[in-house]
Amino acid sequence: MGRIPRRFLVHRVEIEPYLGRSGTGPLYGPMREARCLLDEKTRNVRSPSGDLVVSSSTAYCPPGTTAPALSRVTLPDGRKTTVIASLNRDAGRLGTPDHVEVQLE
Repeated sequence: MGRIPRRFLVHRVEIEPYLGRSGTGPLYGPMREARCLLDEKTRNVRSPSGDLVVSSSTAYCPPGTTAPALSRVTLPDGRKTTVIASLNRDAGRLGTPDHVEVQLE
């Protein structure tokens, strides 16, 4: 099937990719708008460090979307949140859409 169909990407979020820490706090890259399908459902997920954390929503974005853990995300309603984990979902030859699953605090 390839990429997630564009007609499903009905929401827009703004992502500031996390670059690391400095002496004054976290560093972020330039803000980029990303089209996505936003699912605002609370669920438990594992962080990259293996901790069980609560995710308030998940953004399903096109392949190639960059949103490393700890990135800042502004949701369509203006709420700001943080990326817990960003997972590439490549289905290979299974016929399901490839996408990036961005789990948000």
